[in-house]
Amino acid sequence: MTLMTYRDAVARGIAQELERDDSVVFLGEDIGAAGGVFKATGGLLERFGPLRVADTPISEQAILGAAMGAAMTGLRPIAEIMFSDFLAVCWDLIANEIAKTRYMTNGQISLPLVIRTGNGGGLRFGAQHSQSLENWAMAVPGLKVVAPSTPEDVVGLLAAAVRDPDPVMFFEHKGLYSMKGEVPDGEIVDTLGTAKVRRQGTDCTILALAAMVPRALKAADVLAAAGISATVVDVRSLVPLDTATILDAVARTGQLFTVEENPRLCGWGAEIVSVVVEEIWDDLDGAPIRITTPHVPLPSSDTLEDATIPSVTRIVDTVRKVME
Repeated sequence: MTLMTYRDAVARGIAQELERDDSVVFLGEDIGAAGGVFKATGGLLERFGPLRVADTPISEQAILGAAMGAAMTGLRPIAEIMFSDFLAVCWDLIANEIAKTRYMTNGQISLPLVIRTGNGGGLRFGAQHSQSLENWAMAVPGLKVVAPSTPEDVVGLLAAAVRDPDPVMFFEHKGLYSMKGEVPDGEIVDTLGTAKVRRQGTDCTILALAAMVPRALKAADVLAAAGISATVVDVRSLVPLDTATILDAVARTGQLFTVEENPRLCGWGAEIVSVVVEEIWDDLDGAPIRITTPHVPLPSSDTLEDATIPSVTRIVDTVRKVME
């Protein structure tokens, strides 16, 4: 086992796949010589050279256009869009081209590519650089969507994404880059479409994603001291969605809470709540509760941003109000 940061796990995961498969290439703005704007890709250019690790112009459309063309001709590109907010600049390529080409060519063309992007708030970057946009991707048929919460999951899920035959949106939370965790030595390959139960409890189930996972776990510690036992499920993969693990956890406790950084309107929690209500209504002891960011642009003020994104305190207070 090796203790490493989330950002170092990104570089390790990319290096693992570049080393394993010569068809894997990596491209994006400042990923090479500069080591990435978040310093998550340092050393890759020196190790693999400019033909495998390519710095690009500042053009999201050019990055994904090149990645799509590379995938169509037999390569397996990993493309970085620096901030997830900038997905809006190249959304036509993602939603109308990359996501639909395999279907529209009746399988004659596949696009095994990964789009990595820095996602989420909490770092005072303001409304145009702090959004949590995984629900955008979740709404587009043809895309797979994952968001790891630990360094180990970064490596394993990235490997699974690179090896998948379809396009995968890989959301890395900017607020987790400095987080440290144990990562097994050797090759790590995870499975898309799988959630992880991070903590077992008996009274309620808390579903969380990315940076909300450590907050949910801290909240569960506080709740335990107050006599409330919470299961915490790390959703990890939104498409495919591990409904079996989620439904089993909720059925065991009878009460569901979702903790979401994305805006409340049309968030991923709404979809999961609808599945839970449709599938295991009789197992619920109360209405599912969503703990979300309000439907507002994220403020750059530290006080206001902290009040907007779900906090450990807000999770605890919400759960206690329902459970006590």
